[in-house]
Amino acid sequence: MDKVRVGIVGAGFVSHLHMNAYLRVAGVPIEVVAIADINKEQGEKFAAQYGIKQVYTDYRELLDNKDIDVVDVCVPNILHHRVCIDTAEAGKHIICEKPLTGYFGEDLDVDPMEVGKISRLDMYKGAVKNSQEILDAVARNNVKLCYAEDFVYAPPVLKAKRLLEASGGTILELRSEESHSGSHAKYARYWHQAGGGSLLRLGSHPLGLVIHLKQWEGMMKTGKPIGVRSVMADVANVTHTDVFRKTTGERWLVDEWHDVEDWATVVLTFEDGTKGLVLSNDITLGGIVNTLNIYANNNVIKVDMAANDAIKAYAPTTEVFGDEYISEKVQTKAGWSFPSPDEDWMRGYPQEIQDFMEAVYHDRDPVSNQILGHEVVRVTYAAYLSAEQGKRIDLAELDASLKK
Repeated sequence: MDKVRVGIVGAGFVSHLHMNAYLRVAGVPIEVVAIADINKEQGEKFAAQYGIKQVYTDYRELLDNKDIDVVDVCVPNILHHRVCIDTAEAGKHIICEKPLTGYFGEDLDVDPMEVGKISRLDMYKGAVKNSQEILDAVARNNVKLCYAEDFVYAPPVLKAKRLLEASGGTILELRSEESHSGSHAKYARYWHQAGGGSLLRLGSHPLGLVIHLKQWEGMMKTGKPIGVRSVMADVANVTHTDVFRKTTGERWLVDEWHDVEDWATVVLTFEDGTKGLVLSNDITLGGIVNTLNIYANNNVIKVDMAANDAIKAYAPTTEVFGDEYISEKVQTKAGWSFPSPDEDWMRGYPQEIQDFMEAVYHDRDPVSNQILGHEVVRVTYAAYLSAEQGKRIDLAELDASLKK
C-alpha cells in the first residue's frame, strides 16, 4: 500500500472534526479522495472546503470506487448498521463514529413516532443483533473496524493511563461524564432515528472510556480484559416535568425531545467487583462537561478534557469577539470565558485518526475497535432495560435467558 485512501460518508458536523484530523496525520501517506452525502449541495460545499476531488450523493457509488481503502462513516446513528455492513462487503476498512449502532424499531411495523414505547428487552435484543451483524461482516470480509471513540485517545486520558501504570495501583472506581445543554440536531429528538437519548448519544463517550480502561487494566495485569458484570440505571426527561414547563423566561436548554431521555445515570459493576459511574444529560449549562475521575488504592486522578485555563478572556458583551470560537456549548461570550486553544486535540480526535491510519497502513489492530463498540451497545441497552425494570441487570444472566 503506497498510501491510505479515504472516503467519507456524511458531510455533517462530525465529518469536519474527522477531516481536520486527517489534515494532521503524520508519518503515514494518506489522501481523502471522496465525500458522499445525500444532500448534493452540502457534499459539494464540504469537498470545496477541503479540496476533495470526488463527490457522490449515494454512498454505494463511493463503495464502488476501487481507489478507496477506508470508509469513514459519519452519518446519523440509524444508518451505521447498513453502511458498515455494505462497506465490509465491499472489502473496505471501516471507521465508524460512536455509537456503533442501536435499536430504531426497523424490524417492526410500528409508527416511527411510537418506537420509544417498545419494550427495552426487545430493544436490547435488536441492538445487540445489529451490532453483532456488523462484527460478523467485518470478520467475514477480513477488514478492520476502527471505532471512533475519541476519549480513548485524549492526551489527558493517555497521561492518566501512564500514571496508573507507574503506580501499579488497582482501579476501584471510575466516574465519567459527558453533559451539555442539548443537541440541536433534529434527528436526535426521536428514538427511531437516534436509537436513544442522552445515554446513547452522550453517554457512549464516558461509557466507552470506562469500559476501555478496565479492559486495559486487565490486559496490563493479567493478560485478560476485565468486562462489565452488571448495570443499574435510571433515565428521565427532566425538561418534560411540570416544574420545567412552568418556568418563566428563557429556559436556555434544548427541550424538544419527543421520546428520548435528556438525563441518565448508570452504575457499572465490573467482573472484578470494582465500580463505574457514568453520567450524561442535556440539562447542563455553561459549556460541555467531559470528565473522568479515577479512584485507585494508592492514587486519585482527575481528568477534565473540556476545561482550559491557558487562556482567559473578558468581554462586556457577546458581540465583542465576533465569530471567533470560544468552546463547545457555551451559551454566551459575554463576561469571563476560557477559549480553547485546541479543543479537538484535547479530546483526542487527531490522535484517533492517526491511530486508525497507522492501523490500516501497517496492518495492525487499532486501539479502539469493534469489540469496544459492541460492548458499549450491549451495556447501553442493558442500562435502558435496568431503568425500565427498576433493578440491576446481570449481563451474563440476561444473555443466557435470551438463548433459551
